[in-house]
Amino acid sequence: MYDLEERMSVFGQRIIAFVKTLPNNTVTVPLIKQLVRSGTSIGANYCEADGAASKADFRNKIALCRKEAKETRYWLRLVCFTLPNYKNDAVSLTQEVHELTLIFSAILKR
Repeated sequence: MYDLEERMSVFGQRIIAFVKTLPNNTVTVPLIKQLVRSGTSIGANYCEADGAASKADFRNKIALCRKEAKETRYWLRLVCFTLPNYKNDAVSLTQEVHELTLIFSAILKR
């Protein structure tokens, strides 16, 4: 059985591990905070969707997951622009968040 919740938990952990490698300065600190916030909230919103009280609530939470995934991709792009030496480290995270976005879009189309 496929465990999407576990996949998102691992993704959140990978985001945290990635940002721990980044240097902190006046430009990167706000980017890092935003990346951690959006990257870890994807899984939290999915957990809420899993326990949704109604179909409408479920769709709302999945839409939030997709929104946060898109936002995470945005912050990853800005981190890579700001710290080009870390771009290779972010490639697999960018790919994963793109795949998660596609998964949430597919769920919403059902």
